[in-house]
Amino acid sequence: MKLSDLPSIDFVDVDTATVEKAVLECYTNITGRTLAKADPIRLFLLFVADVIVQIMNKVNGTGKQNLLKYARGDNLDNLAALLHVERIASSPAVTTMQVTLSAERETETIVPAGTRIATSDKLYFATDKALVIAPGQTTGQVAATCQTAGTAGNNYKVGEISDIVDPVPYVQAITNITKSAGGAETETDDALRERVFEAPESFSVAGPAGAYEFWAKSANSAIDDVEAFTPEPGVVQVTPLLAGGTIPESELLKEVEKKLSADDIRPLTDNVKVVAPTAVPYEVDVSYYIDTDADAAAVQTSVSSAVKSYVEWQRAKLGRDIVPSRLVQYIMAVSGVKRVDVKQPTFIPVNHVQVAQERKVAVTMAGSEDE
Repeated sequence: MKLSDLPSIDFVDVDTATVEKAVLECYTNITGRTLAKADPIRLFLLFVADVIVQIMNKVNGTGKQNLLKYARGDNLDNLAALLHVERIASSPAVTTMQVTLSAERETETIVPAGTRIATSDKLYFATDKALVIAPGQTTGQVAATCQTAGTAGNNYKVGEISDIVDPVPYVQAITNITKSAGGAETETDDALRERVFEAPESFSVAGPAGAYEFWAKSANSAIDDVEAFTPEPGVVQVTPLLAGGTIPESELLKEVEKKLSADDIRPLTDNVKVVAPTAVPYEVDVSYYIDTDADAAAVQTSVSSAVKSYVEWQRAKLGRDIVPSRLVQYIMAVSGVKRVDVKQPTFIPVNHVQVAQERKVAVTMAGSEDE
C-alpha cells in the first residue's frame, strides 16, 4: 500500500448552500418570518452562515492534521515522533582538501582543525580535524565541511576551493581534490511524511530491503529514492538517488555507508556497499504542429514547460524506463497542439540501479495545420 492510496478524509461535511439553508430555516422557525432576498436581516444571516462555514473548514483542517496523509509542519513532526522519526536538519556540503607544503621539512607540520579555505565567491570550508604531515612529506589530505548549511556548498569542482583564509606556516596551498557534495536543506514535509510511512520497515532485525531504504533516506534529506538489494550472498548493495535525479558524489556515498554500517542498523552478516546509480543517457528531439488559430507564442511556452516536466519525471526515479509515449502525452496536453513527431528518444529499458539522464533537448515548432 502506498500513502497516496489512502482514501481522502473529511471530518466535517462542509457545504455552503446547506449551511445557509439551515441558518435561514432556523430563523424562520423561530420568528415565523419569511425573509425577502434583499432583507437586511437575510444579508446578516448569510454573513453568519459564512462565518459558520469558515469555522467548519477550520475544524476539518485541524482534524486532518492528526492524520499522516495531511499533517504538515510541527503537527507532522509530532506524528513522526510516535515512530521515533525526526525531521532531518539541513546539512553542509563536504569535500576532501589536499594540503601542499612549500618544501620538505625535517619536523612534522600540523594544519589545525578548523583551518578555513574559501571559494572565489567567499563561501567558507573548514578542515574537520588536525592534519599532521610527517617529516619528509610535502602533501596530506583532510576532510573539510562547508560553514554554511544547505545546498550552497555543493558542486564546487576540483580546485575551486583554494583561497586560504587562515594561513598556516610552511603551507603553500590548500585545494579541494573532490567535488563538494552532500549539502541539503531541511527535510520537506513530503519527504518526512514518506519516511514516517516507511518507518515500520526499520523495526525489523533481519535487514529487509525496506529497512535499508529507510535508513539510507535518513542519512541526508537530499536523497529522494533508494534501491537496496542483494547482488550476491552476504552483500547488500544500496543505490541512492538525489532529488531532481542528481547522481550522488563520493562524499555523500560515504555518508550513507557510514549511516548504514552502524551496529544498531546493519545485521552483523551483511557487507554493505553504497554505489551511485549508473546514468542512461538519452536525447530529446521532438517537433510539433499547432492549430492554425492557436497563439503560437503561448503554445511554445507551454510546450517548453511540458518537455521540462517530462525530463524531470524521467530522471526522478531509479529504474524508470525511457518512454517516448509519455513525452507525447505531456505535449499533447497543451492546448493548441495538433500533433507531435518524436525522433528521440526511442524506448530504452532502465534497470533498478540506473537512472535516465538527458544529454540534449531540442524542441521545434514545425508549423501550423488546419484541423
